[in-house]
Amino acid sequence: MKEIDLYTDGACSGNPGPGGYGAILSYKGIEKEISGGELSTTNNRMEIFAVIAGLRCLKESCKVNIYSDSAYTVNAFNQHWIEGWQRGGWKKADGKPVLNADLWKQLLELLQQHDYRFIKVKGHADNEKNNRCDALARAAIKQIICQT
Repeated sequence: MKEIDLYTDGACSGNPGPGGYGAILSYKGIEKEISGGELSTTNNRMEIFAVIAGLRCLKESCKVNIYSDSAYTVNAFNQHWIEGWQRGGWKKADGKPVLNADLWKQLLELLQQHDYRFIKVKGHADNEKNNRCDALARAAIKQIICQT
């Protein structure tokens, strides 16, 4: 099974507002960068979608190390929030609907075919690939704004 490192980041200009994501897939020194965005979204949606977009690039089952500076995204898995949301019918402990359930469901479906782990990285610090993902996300925002 191939082992892939997937670095991701999402950004928003306003929250909600124009948003972008960036991802870098790395395998044996070969890297692929992807990015994109939406005209009206939130930072959290872009953080989740960055992971989804990266996983969509994989053509076979892999061991995937997912690096993100988003506590929301990482903790959903590492703190097992997602399991509770599923058991609770996609409602939080207070009975309110889980935000971004549509994206969480897409992400869960993609993750089923992989062996994965989420790794929290410090944002806007010294992680070169996280910084590059941030730059990709911000460039995507600028592109979206220029197109409108």
